Amino acid sequence: MRLHRNLVFAVIDALNLIFNEKEYADKVIEKVLRYDKRWGARDRGFIAETTYDIVRWKRLYTEIAEANEPYSRPHLFRLFTVWCVLRGIKLPDWKQLEDTPERRIKGRFDELSKDRKFRESIPDWLDELGEKSLGDKLWTKEIAALNKQAEVILRVNTLKIKKTQLQALLAENEIETITIDGYPDALKLKERKNVFVTEAFKNGYFEVQDASSQLVAPFLEVKPGQRVVDACAGAGGKTLHLASQMGNKGQLIALDIYESKLKKLKKRTRRNGVHNVETRAIDSTKVIKKLHNSADRLLLDAPCSGLGVIRRNPDSKWKLEPQFIDRIMGVQQEILQNYSKMVKKEGQMVYATCSILPQENTEQVTKFLDSEAGKEFELVKEQNIYASEKGYDGFYMALLKRQ
Repeated sequence: MRLHRNLVFAVIDALNLIFNEKEYADKVIEKVLRYDKRWGARDRGFIAETTYDIVRWKRLYTEIAEANEPYSRPHLFRLFTVWCVLRGIKLPDWKQLEDTPERRIKGRFDELSKDRKFRESIPDWLDELGEKSLGDKLWTKEIAALNKQAEVILRVNTLKIKKTQLQALLAENEIETITIDGYPDALKLKERKNVFVTEAFKNGYFEVQDASSQLVAPFLEVKPGQRVVDACAGAGGKTLHLASQMGNKGQLIALDIYESKLKKLKKRTRRNGVHNVETRAIDSTKVIKKLHNSADRLLLDAPCSGLGVIRRNPDSKWKLEPQFIDRIMGVQQEILQNYSKMVKKEGQMVYATCSILPQENTEQVTKFLDSEAGKEFELVKEQNIYASEKGYDGFYMALLKRQ
């Protein structure tokens, strides 16, 4: 691989914004990729993937490079040289990359890789929490899987196109895909491509959605004609999946506390050809009360630590704090207690998170079922989805039925 100065400098700028200015990695990448319109797909891919990789291995690389916060520009270049050396990339003769101790870098890597918190590049508190919650064996496998780059998975919009038709259409654009056993609406890209520029995306034939996330909507067992509530809809990835499973029939109410996210959902419904979605911002308790005892199905895709999706959000490892997990667990239980009242008798709800921690998952469901609000519900089934077992994001789902 031949390194180009303008691309490397873009990576350094991105790392500065993420590490020193504490900006979110995905927003930084969007910003930096606008630097030069002449950059092609390969150039943009190098900037994005290199930046994410260095963010993912931040603790390991900073230890090897002996770089400390706040990171000076020379320190950021040292992190980049560590990345290059460990990947066998020949360093050009630039003053910023002079005197790179390649043998010492490899030696330090071998030494630090014996310790899981350095090998997997995670904070001490998170390593301790993961081991305590999942046990040493599962946590070791899981954090290793969560440090692998996420693959690009599409969900076919069956309201508009069949899977085989979409595959053929994408192949015409030199985007090769394969099906995944057990995921009926999923297609996996053989190699990373920018699918958002395709006519197929603009026509609403697919959404980008991880395979594990695609299991949540079917878990709710919706039927055409029902009243379904997605109470933590966000920008609506699972809402759109529910709509396709309902065949665009019935009423699908998407709720969220952020109106800005619901506006994005409205745009996506138009592109997807979805007609049965109604959005409502939760601006007071009245919004929930009006829906009491009215939903055939309720999805609670609850806010969580997001530990199951750090493959695609590696900077969250450095932003997440123990206090946040304690706080979000309170929010999760509050949502279960209050929002469950929307389910009518004989109705069903799914509580789901993109976390792998039992205290956010099965323990929350048990606590709910033992409470006054949960006494009319029974647990039908639950599923823990681990990245180390499935190869995709970590998720949890519990299906509960009201008697």
